[in-house]
Amino acid sequence: MRDGLGPARLRLRGGSVLVELADRFGETAAAKVRNGEVVTADGTVVGVGTVLPPGAHVYLYRELREEVPVPFDIPILYRDDDIVVVDKPHFLATMPRGRHVAQTALVRLRRELDMPALSPAHRLDRLTAGVLVFTTRREVRGAYQTMFARGLVDKTYLARAAVNPEVPLPTVVRSRIVKQRGQLQAAEVPGEPNAETRVEHLGDGLYRLTPRTGRTHQLRVHMASLGLPITGDPLYPNVIDVAPDDFSRPLQLIAHRLEFDDPFTGERRSFVSTRSLA
Repeated sequence: MRDGLGPARLRLRGGSVLVELADRFGETAAAKVRNGEVVTADGTVVGVGTVLPPGAHVYLYRELREEVPVPFDIPILYRDDDIVVVDKPHFLATMPRGRHVAQTALVRLRRELDMPALSPAHRLDRLTAGVLVFTTRREVRGAYQTMFARGLVDKTYLARAAVNPEVPLPTVVRSRIVKQRGQLQAAEVPGEPNAETRVEHLGDGLYRLTPRTGRTHQLRVHMASLGLPITGDPLYPNVIDVAPDDFSRPLQLIAHRLEFDDPFTGERRSFVSTRSLA
């Protein structure tokens, strides 16, 4: 781990490592080979004459691009030897992906808390705020991640949207949602439902959303399908171009409450966001 980030793992096509990295990533990557900054899985330093077979892996630290700082703190709701629970702000991705690397909750918390083994137990969309759980040690990571993956966590979200008295509420929305790589929007397609959300109107445009599944953009897709897109959503129903440094219109969606039985102690745990919606 270096400054909150682990090394990138690259799968090789085979042959000279120096030549391949230069072809694929340019002179910056080739310079890392010359400087002894690329290693194999067992820690052997890759040299300028190193030849590896197809499918071999090497590790190196990426050069970070300049990112727009997300100007919001990450309050800690709870912390013990196994987990750290935070109140993630809008606009901050959970973990590195695409152009968001240093400006992510994971990397910022690793740096701020000096906890290089910190790892997310689940994920919130970059534009969604609220309760987010991290594990502190490799030994406990699998148990918490499995708990989330198996749907053993009760989640409640709050959202703001327009009011339409012609939409019968409360209701349960079930559909099949597919998110294709490289596409901004997820889509509802024919087939066996894989996503389920209970939608309740609490009054004055405030909605309680209770997902039974965890598909990408599920709540945003289901609200838009009802004709009630979440306020401030730049993707649903239409894609709106937003400047990277524009934090003026946060998505009005918060992961408000999260509850589960601790996989080690059996204790019922409940965490509630302190954030409110505009």
